[in-house]
Amino acid sequence: MKKDIHPEYQKVVFLDTSSDYKFLGGSTTSSDETIEWEDGNTYPLIRVEISSASHPFYTGKQKADKVGGRVDRFKKKYNLS
Repeated sequence: MKKDIHPEYQKVVFLDTSSDYKFLGGSTTSSDETIEWEDGNTYPLIRVEISSASHPFYTGKQKADKVGGRVDRFKKKYNLS
């Protein structure tokens, strides 16, 4: 591996702003914000809008638009059922 061409990989804390869920992970992204983690160390804080704690697919709150879609409008237009 060549020196000085790769970004610095470090531990960071990801904070899901919609559910206040935090987890420690690795990333090459840096931040000016820091947070003290459960182990007593301070890590950069990366704010994210969605994570597995808030995504509808993982929370089981996923909704499918089955009514009023293109197929339903086509069937209604031509009286097909």
